[in-house]
Amino acid sequence: MFMSNDRSTSPIAFPALLAGLEAAGEETRLRILCLIEAAELTVSELVAILGQSQPRVSRHLKLLVEAGLAMRQREGAWAFFRLAESGGALARDWLRRLDPADPVVSADRTRLEVVREARRRQAAAYFAERAVDWDQIRALHAPEERVEAALIAMIGSKPYRNLLDLGTGTGRMLELLSPRAARAVGVDQSAAMLALARARVDEAGLRNVSLRQGDIYAPPVERNAYDLVVIHQVLHFLDDPARALGEAARALAPSGRLALVDFDAHDQEFLRDEFAHRRLGFAVQEVEGFLAEAGLANVRCERVPPAVGEAGKLTVVLWIADDPRIISDSFPKSDVEFA
Repeated sequence: MFMSNDRSTSPIAFPALLAGLEAAGEETRLRILCLIEAAELTVSELVAILGQSQPRVSRHLKLLVEAGLAMRQREGAWAFFRLAESGGALARDWLRRLDPADPVVSADRTRLEVVREARRRQAAAYFAERAVDWDQIRALHAPEERVEAALIAMIGSKPYRNLLDLGTGTGRMLELLSPRAARAVGVDQSAAMLALARARVDEAGLRNVSLRQGDIYAPPVERNAYDLVVIHQVLHFLDDPARALGEAARALAPSGRLALVDFDAHDQEFLRDEFAHRRLGFAVQEVEGFLAEAGLANVRCERVPPAVGEAGKLTVVLWIADDPRIISDSFPKSDVEFA
C-alpha cells in the first residue's frame, strides 16, 4: 500500500511509489482523484458526474483505495470516498499541477456543483421540516454568536493542527474552527446529521474536513492524535457523559485540549420529553469531576448567561481542559488502529 507519513517530504519506497503512480495513471482514476480531493462523494454521485457505470466506477475506486490514494468511509448503507490522509498527500501535489481550466477538469467540476446543489436542497428541506424545533431550542439559551465568541476566546491563539468534533451535528463547529487546522474530523452517529454537516462543509469549501459515522462511546478515530477535541451541546443527550469524556480524552495528543460546551444545570423538564435530553444540564463541579476522572488537568470554566432582557433563558457553560502529557512522554504519538 502507498504510504507517506509526511504530507510532502518523507521518502517513499520504489514499489509503493510505482503502485501509486500506476493507480493514478489512468484517465477515469485521475478524474476521480480530482473529484474526491474537492469533496467526499458516494459511488452513485461519482457515477452521475463521470457518466460511467456503477461497476466500472467501483472497480476504479477499489484500485485507488488499495493503492492508498483514496479512503472509504461507511455511513449506514452508503460509503463516501475521499483522498487518503497519508497517501493522498502526494496525490494532492500532483493535482495542484493540473490546469483548473482544462476542459475535462472543468466539466467534472461543473457536474460536481450539481451534486453539491442537490445536497444543499436536501439539507434545506430537512431544516425546513424541523425549523420550529431548532428555533425553539435556540430561543432557550444565550445567543449562539455570544457562545461561539466565548469559545473562540477560550481556545485562544494556541495552534492546533488536528481537530476532532465529537457529535458534530450540523457541522457548525467544523465550519467555525477547522480553518485554523490542517486536518479536521467530525463524528456523529446520525446519518441525517452527517448529511447536514456535509452540505455545510461543501458550502464553506472546507477541503481539510472529513466526516465519519460512529458512536461517541467508541469513536472511529485515532488515539493520541488530536490537538483539540470539541464536544458542543452533546453531553446532555448521553446516559454516560463521563464515559464519553474518557473516550474523548483518549483521542487527545500530548498537551492537547478538550473543549466542552453544554447547559448549566436547569429545571426545564419538557426538554426530556420533547427533545430527548437525558440530563437537564450539568453543575460545574460535576463536569470538572468527569474531566479529572478522564485524566485531564488545568480545567477552566466560563459561563455565558442570558443578557439583560433575556430572563428565563438557560445559561451555557464552557469548559476547557488540558492533556497533562508532554511531547517527550514515552507513548505512541498516533495509534494506527481506531480507538
